[in-house]
Amino acid sequence: MGSYDMSDESPERRFRTLFISDVHLGARGSQADLLLDFLRYHDADTIYLVGDIVDGWALKSSWHWPQSHNDLVQKLLRKARKGAKVIYIPGNHDEFLRNYYGTHFGGIDVVENTVHTGPDGKRYLVIHGDIFDLVVQNARWLAHLGDKAYDFAIQMNRFVNFFRRMFKVPYWSLSQWAKQKVKNAVNYIGAFEQALAAEARRHDADGVICGHIHYAVIRDEAGIRYMNCGDWVESCTALVEHDDGHFEIITWADHAQKPAVVPQVAARAA
Repeated sequence: MGSYDMSDESPERRFRTLFISDVHLGARGSQADLLLDFLRYHDADTIYLVGDIVDGWALKSSWHWPQSHNDLVQKLLRKARKGAKVIYIPGNHDEFLRNYYGTHFGGIDVVENTVHTGPDGKRYLVIHGDIFDLVVQNARWLAHLGDKAYDFAIQMNRFVNFFRRMFKVPYWSLSQWAKQKVKNAVNYIGAFEQALAAEARRHDADGVICGHIHYAVIRDEAGIRYMNCGDWVESCTALVEHDDGHFEIITWADHAQKPAVVPQVAARAA
């Protein structure tokens, strides 16, 4: 990648399209500072904000809005002013913005969902994905409870990894481990992917790009390319589209301040 001593106005890598989801501004677990750092070195002609950028649930229970969160909002607005096309697709945590579909503010368009067309003509449905989460739709109290449990897991991660860093042991994620190993979580992720693939097929699309479950991956699901952006609470991942139309997931490394690429097609956890 080379040196990172670049100015804020000179991104090192430019993509055709950038997809970001689940930043959760307003939540204490949000790593807005890392996303801000990522955006200093990466730019795109089009930027999709694929839901849960702001966490209205967290802000209702306890106001938390540090300077880094404000700086990130200003950074996105500045990219829009400088010519990037920015499209905001609200999720369940920022559902208050769903009252503003079709509006345009600060250079950002708010839409329910959209279809992104690649340079090769392939069509991708872009949607947050929470409407295909039965817990969110049918048992909101359980969704809120699960949200609190996730926050607890993040706090436990920080506690455990504090000691792992002391012994120079790599970062380990409790919540990501659970998603890959706990049978119900694996089944939930699989059902979510299948539902999103079916929705893409209903829109006559070649693929779907979503967020919501904080699990970044690119894989084929029944003939549909399923792509999830991941999140900026724990994994700190973004989905990017290159000029030739191929996609990759970039994980913004916490310590080295340089991107790492996760496999384009990941194997389903057993």
